[in-house]
Amino acid sequence: MAVRTSAASRDIVMVASEVVPFAKTGGLADVTGALPIELARLGHRVRIALPRYGAIDGAAHGLTPWTSVRVPSAGGPISATIEHATLRDASIPKDCPIDVYAIRYDPYFGRAGLYQENGKDYPDNLERFAFFCRATVELLRHLIQDAQRIDVLHAHDWQTCLAPIYLRTLYDGIETRKIGVLLTIHNLGYQGLFPANQFPKTELPHALFAPSLLEFHGSVNLLKGGIVYADLINTVSPTYAREIQSPELGFGLDGVIAKRQDRLVGVVNGIDVAVWNPADDPYLSARYSIDDLTGKRACKAAVQGEYGLPARDVPVLGLISRLADQKGIDLFLNVLPELLTLDLQTIVLGTGDPSTEDAFRTLARRFPDKLGVRIGFDEGLAHRIEAGADLFVMPSRYEPCGLSQLYSLRYGTIPVVRRTGGLTDTVVPYSPANIKGGKATGFRFGEAAGEDLLSTILLALNVYRDPEQWKAMMLAAMRTDVSWARSARAYQDLYERLAEIRKKESASSV
Repeated sequence: MAVRTSAASRDIVMVASEVVPFAKTGGLADVTGALPIELARLGHRVRIALPRYGAIDGAAHGLTPWTSVRVPSAGGPISATIEHATLRDASIPKDCPIDVYAIRYDPYFGRAGLYQENGKDYPDNLERFAFFCRATVELLRHLIQDAQRIDVLHAHDWQTCLAPIYLRTLYDGIETRKIGVLLTIHNLGYQGLFPANQFPKTELPHALFAPSLLEFHGSVNLLKGGIVYADLINTVSPTYAREIQSPELGFGLDGVIAKRQDRLVGVVNGIDVAVWNPADDPYLSARYSIDDLTGKRACKAAVQGEYGLPARDVPVLGLISRLADQKGIDLFLNVLPELLTLDLQTIVLGTGDPSTEDAFRTLARRFPDKLGVRIGFDEGLAHRIEAGADLFVMPSRYEPCGLSQLYSLRYGTIPVVRRTGGLTDTVVPYSPANIKGGKATGFRFGEAAGEDLLSTILLALNVYRDPEQWKAMMLAAMRTDVSWARSARAYQDLYERLAEIRKKESASSV
């Protein structure tokens, strides 16, 4: 059922390089797939633009040819087909359908991967995404000429940053000046860096290749350009918005971002609470809810069996992650041998650095009754780990938002996280006062050091032995609002602010 608000309805074009259910490599696609639905439920008109990758099953998604546009490029105009589909859901108002526009040019996007193959980036990624961004702006022009209103261009990550740059330079005009631009940075570590000699492929004036604009230590930096040209910028948590203004996590752009701090906001991601719902999860052998937790014990026994571990009543630690240093996996590996001398079990699901994978396998052979390891990814197993584990470990060195801790809260599986980014903003740390106030939902440690992680896990295990305190934490976790509805309202506020910014900009340019 639609949930209308008193805020003005906005016409939004969301541009992204991946969107669920069409194409996905990571959490970006989850955001760009879920957020439009929640915005439509609030009464906003949302259109989505994405590349028409070869891996997309057009028939399954109802994509059909809609129009074609001529896209200027360094090698001459290219004709691109725009395919269209309408997303329909019982919760989407009939007068606010979500239109999806897939920009098709097979020489660029009819490939096996989205950004790379066999671990190597496509060498023509600058051309590919410059084409996509310019085709998106041509789509905006087409819609405007068809008397369609567009209030907001909402871009996501470096792959889309040329769209707002084109909009404000090559396509600057009376109608386009009304469009507010919001750039969402999902991970500042990925910036779209290319050699300087590729800049002409953008078709932008050479004057824009300057230290104050797109030039970055002699290279082209698309994300930097997006930050400069966007009206508002947001990251996926308030703490991460502060962290990226520091040299430690600014990845060289901290100064650029600090100059725009008055236009920078943090908005925590949500999750699909219909898909991640322990009371109605088809992946689980037993269901449970905040009103009846008995099924969680059966989920624990089931996942122990799936990993070949004895079905014992001991604390079970879960870890689902990309096995990389950014995720702090090395910290966990350093303390895991000591943890496995205790009366507990650990289950791991992930893939990543081969040496890290081998280290987990080696420990599993050494502690076969205490450690279960699966290398790879399995969606159903991820759900079963979230339901069956007692604690969930996320020792990330940095984490813009994080989703696994949100799943854990939803499933009453207590997270142990590092105090960084979205982990800080979503997990309320254990303390006697927070327990008494019914607020504590997890455990946090500060330094990216094994001893800090170990001492925090030992504290969690000690609290686990107190059933009353542990249940209080589980209930507080499961009561936490981790839905996209909360996040969508925050984005709605940003769109309202964009309208005010563009109104002032338009008035000053008259």
